[in-house]
Amino acid sequence: MGLTDTLVLNNGTEIPAIGLGVYKAEPGEEVYQAVRSALEIGYRHIDTASLYANEEDVGKAIKDSGISRNEIFVTTKVWNDEQGYENTKQAMANSLKRLQMDYVDLYLIHWPVPGKFTETWKALEELYRDGKAKAIGVSNFLPHHLEDMLKEAEIKPVVNQVELHPQLQQKETRDFCHAHDMLIEAWAPLGKAQYFDHPTLQELAKKHGKTPANNCALQYQSKIITIPKSVHKNRQEENVDIFDFTLSQDDMDKIAEMDIGNRIGKHPDKFDYGV
Repeated sequence: MGLTDTLVLNNGTEIPAIGLGVYKAEPGEEVYQAVRSALEIGYRHIDTASLYANEEDVGKAIKDSGISRNEIFVTTKVWNDEQGYENTKQAMANSLKRLQMDYVDLYLIHWPVPGKFTETWKALEELYRDGKAKAIGVSNFLPHHLEDMLKEAEIKPVVNQVELHPQLQQKETRDFCHAHDMLIEAWAPLGKAQYFDHPTLQELAKKHGKTPANNCALQYQSKIITIPKSVHKNRQEENVDIFDFTLSQDDMDKIAEMDIGNRIGKHPDKFDYGV
């Protein structure tokens, strides 16, 4: 196992199982160096978004790395105020210009804006057919959002990127996506380090000679795409120092018992979409 290991999406595209998230990585030198160091370590999956305002520097870092574009999996997302059919197509054009790319590997609807996300999905389907996105998916969708969208969709999402960590395991959403052949992608997979002192994580860290972060990052064992965020090279290395041990079923059962529905981010049904 390693950083180049991939999972296969429902359209046949391969996605690296672990990537670097750049949410709140400052535009300019910070995000540029974060992406450069991650690529040097061996990451081949970078996750950004229009909202993050750092696509330009992400694209520059990828270009300056000297690594072939087709070896790096790039995700970006359409933000809430960019949604709607024509707006979304323009948002993609803007993102590609900032990234200095002809296509992205994965384009996501960032949040399910009420009354807009189905129309937005139609635009993503067109962008996919036009080759602007090699795969399309959603983020922060709950089963009821997906049910509404699938009634009109011609192309099924390949992934649903959701907040997912030991204290928020989203079983209902995971089960729905699994039943519909969509992979789950975890944002905030380390719970933003808010409960690394939890007895279960401490016990497993001691058992395996690893860190609490390592135990969280091992979600890839359950075929969950994991995108931990760090702008520091040593943390980027620690977050993926996970290929020399395996969690047993008993270990994973203990982590499952940590689920208390604790959200760090907003609940999709309580988000202020401004509509």
